[in-house]
Amino acid sequence: MSFYRSKVAVITGAGSGIGRGLAVDLSRRGAHLAISDVDAAGLAETAEMCAPARVETYRLDVADRAAVVDHAERVAADFGRVNMIVNNAGVAVAGPVEEMSFEDLDWLLGINLMGVLNGTMAFLPHLIESGAGHVVNVSSVFGFIAPPTQSAYCTAKFGVRGFTESLRQEMLIGRRPVTVHTVHPGGIQTNIARNARMTSTERQSVDEMATEFDKVLRTTPARAAQIILRGVEKDKARILVGPDAYLFAGVPRIIGARYQAVVGRAGRRNADRLGLGTT
Repeated sequence: MSFYRSKVAVITGAGSGIGRGLAVDLSRRGAHLAISDVDAAGLAETAEMCAPARVETYRLDVADRAAVVDHAERVAADFGRVNMIVNNAGVAVAGPVEEMSFEDLDWLLGINLMGVLNGTMAFLPHLIESGAGHVVNVSSVFGFIAPPTQSAYCTAKFGVRGFTESLRQEMLIGRRPVTVHTVHPGGIQTNIARNARMTSTERQSVDEMATEFDKVLRTTPARAAQIILRGVEKDKARILVGPDAYLFAGVPRIIGARYQAVVGRAGRRNADRLGLGTT
């Protein structure tokens, strides 16, 4: 509990899901919170759940680089220092590359990849200055494997993994007082899948897919927050969240690129079952 006491933690995407779980957990550990989201109503609910801890809320689009840079300066001025940045905000796009629009691609990469880069780079000088900083970037199990219809999401999450792992080494080599962590959640009970943008093919089966997806969501946001914060405290480079995360991390290590054939066959069978096959 004392590890986070009085530390200033910045969390993006804190209006729901893992971001909310982290905010609530950190508030109970005595941290001061700077939480942001584009969802003002959800953000207000999170702030109420964190009482009586000190919480400041900020409406922020992480894809807006200038806004993120200004946000970093404002948080540092409001709190006097920054000890942790959790780049958690994320969205989803599902569908074949052939059907995906450039607009959807830019939207997802702007938030899931550039949002993480924007937040990390804007806050890093403040974290170094604090003398005890932490960068926590949320990737995914889809930062280990790349299933069909998730090309944009995988592009972002593989990118987050590569960027964060490289940064961790730089902080170690430079003896900077900042620990760096990549988080790989498995199935977490959030609304990201139901709120995803779908191409026409995926939209045909969105209700059925969402129902099936809900059945495998084993980890609550509160439990995810506990795992992430324990991982930061133990200085883990990779923080795997949920039993399925260990499975997805292990598959490419065990069978290498052959996983693509296995996943592809499963996807083909599912498409045929739903009547989505091409002629």
